[in-house]
Amino acid sequence: MTTETLTDRYVDAVVRRIPADQRDDVAAELHTTIADTIDARDDDHETAERTVITELGDPIRLAARYTGRPLALIGPALYPTYVRVLTLLLSTVLPLVTAVSVIVEIVDHNDAGSAVEAGLDTIITVGAQMIAWLTVVFAVMDRLQVRGRLPDIWTPDRLPRVRRSDRASTGACASAAWNASLLVLILWQYSAEPYHDGDTRLTILDPELWSGWIWPILAGFAAIVVLEIIRIRRRAWSVPLVAWYAAAQAAVALPLAWLFYDQRLLNPEFVAAVGDDQVAPDSWWSAAAVIVLIIGAVEIAKRFREARR
Repeated sequence: MTTETLTDRYVDAVVRRIPADQRDDVAAELHTTIADTIDARDDDHETAERTVITELGDPIRLAARYTGRPLALIGPALYPTYVRVLTLLLSTVLPLVTAVSVIVEIVDHNDAGSAVEAGLDTIITVGAQMIAWLTVVFAVMDRLQVRGRLPDIWTPDRLPRVRRSDRASTGACASAAWNASLLVLILWQYSAEPYHDGDTRLTILDPELWSGWIWPILAGFAAIVVLEIIRIRRRAWSVPLVAWYAAAQAAVALPLAWLFYDQRLLNPEFVAAVGDDQVAPDSWWSAAAVIVLIIGAVEIAKRFREARR
């Protein structure tokens, strides 16, 4: 029966966490390194072996260094931006959604207790969704960034230019927060059905939109948020990035403008419940469609101008 040494156990704990094609080479390297370091010490073999392995550290961390995989869900390169955007969302979008929820509850029931309950429920559910989805987005971005990194030799030529002050990132953060808030509000009103007409709960937007029109709008909002986050990370727009932004903005603006123009945005039952006299006249809907297109074009032009500087 072969006796397993502490070194054997440590090497096995490391190599089983790395790709199979690297295991033999890493195992041989570790065995050699540990043996040479033990021989260089004056302690007895057992004490020296334990000391050397302790200095090498947790096998999970060592395996991560061999594979280049991050141990953190979000690495240090993206973590500051993650905290920045999350703070902005929780301090702007969440209070906005909570306020809307409380106001709707007060209008419907005129009850302070139910309004407080609705506010707390919104804070917990919407806040948790914001944290969860933003974390997922940044974790995926971090993994893609790590996998795209080539293990070539570093030279001074790869040093980045000195970074200048990036005041425009504040606008990018605000844009990410605003588009995220619109995305959350659309999803929230669909699931919460915030308007009460007697015993019936109604969505504000037409439920038929979920059969087609709403999906490019939601995808566009989500893409804009991701692209703004990438811009914050890179500290500048590039022409390819702006091209993607233009596509995302078009995915939002074109169908949204058509829905305004065709007056198909609001739920007909909601319109009937509040009264036709409370709905804007036809000319306002057409004006809203034009405004949506103008805003989309201006936002794209601003980013192209920044990318060409």
